[in-house]
Amino acid sequence: MSISLLSSAYLDENSARIRAKPVPWEGYQRADLITLEELACIKKVDRQPKARIEAVHLSEGRTYALLYLSLLKKLQRVDTMQCLLVLIADALQDHEERIPLFFRASETDPDLPYAPLLRALEAQDEFVQLKTAQILTVLLSAESAPLRSHQLQPFLNVLSSFIQGQSSNKRDIAVQCLESLLSRPDCRQEVWRIPGIISGFVEILKRKPGPQMSYQVAFCLWLLSFEQSIAEQINKKYDIIPSLVEVAQNAVKEKVIRVIVATFRNLVTKAPTANLPAMLVSQLLPFVKNLAARKWSDEDILEDVQFLKDELNTKFQSLTTYDEYTSELASGHLSWTPVHESDDFWKENASKLNDKDYEQLKTLIKVLKESTDPTVLAVASNDVGQYVKHYERGKKPVADLGGKARVMELMTHPNSDVRYRALLSVQQLVSQPWLTV
Repeated sequence: MSISLLSSAYLDENSARIRAKPVPWEGYQRADLITLEELACIKKVDRQPKARIEAVHLSEGRTYALLYLSLLKKLQRVDTMQCLLVLIADALQDHEERIPLFFRASETDPDLPYAPLLRALEAQDEFVQLKTAQILTVLLSAESAPLRSHQLQPFLNVLSSFIQGQSSNKRDIAVQCLESLLSRPDCRQEVWRIPGIISGFVEILKRKPGPQMSYQVAFCLWLLSFEQSIAEQINKKYDIIPSLVEVAQNAVKEKVIRVIVATFRNLVTKAPTANLPAMLVSQLLPFVKNLAARKWSDEDILEDVQFLKDELNTKFQSLTTYDEYTSELASGHLSWTPVHESDDFWKENASKLNDKDYEQLKTLIKVLKESTDPTVLAVASNDVGQYVKHYERGKKPVADLGGKARVMELMTHPNSDVRYRALLSVQQLVSQPWLTV
């Protein structure tokens, strides 16, 4: 890949400033930190016109790839590291054919090219960190052999911290780096092992970013969704489907909708059981029906939309009311759909929450304990009360699973509807007879 694909106004502006800044190369030579030969070489490119530097790189590319990396390994002053990183990036700019020259530096020193770059990530300077990330992404993306974990994992851990941090520059570069790295299948499982990256993607989407960032994050999730094991688990672990549906519903750019629809297609194709229920709960079916009626410049969107519409329709038509309820429960996104207040529904289905060792009751109480959404807490409190009201032996399992204690806690919740629903539920829990057999 070309280094120009990782664009950043912050890096461009600072690189221009650094190119003009003097570095004490002669002082390094007098201190025996660099050799006379290295000094002579670096002076040929230090603060020289672009055309002259390009001519040097053209005639002595391998020498300079080794020089820049060797000096980066030896010299740790921030301004010097900045200068060397700009020289490396400039050498690679629009010259992908030079990437192998940096790989060949390992023939002289096995620590090169990666050891000094990975160390530079630890510098307490934002420009050094981000310029290094840019260069590492170009090199790692171009590796012909499978990437080794000791090269990749330290870098991914740093990108994870960038994504979760407060700096918009770091977040922007990290997402672009991952967009490139995830095109390699061997990177996807390594990224999957770092929870902060995926949760960071979801947090970015929840903050309603602009179209470009929405597209880039969705593109990363699309690449991850090609892996079977990831497609099976990603929504269960990170609840990405509701976030992606919301982004697509609010998107004004066709490319954002296109990549999200393509992600959904992958999730349905590779893991329908894991993902279709959550898609139905997130109201994806009416949305794709709406998308199917629109005109698109890209025919692939229509094909993917039609596929999703057919799959969701088939699933929806085969669902019983209880299936719909358990799908909603599994998603954790409870809302006031009719079943929650229907006596007929609970008379017929309350005892089914006990099946498979109280699987659905455990899920309900888990939602009650873990959610912070007032609507979800109100609905879950209601459902506990309905279960106890319509299943005469329900009081003991609710108490044993911690549901009674949690509902009693919610009687002092700041939200008035949560307090009201919790009170009604507690009335059921204390008024119904204790039947344990």
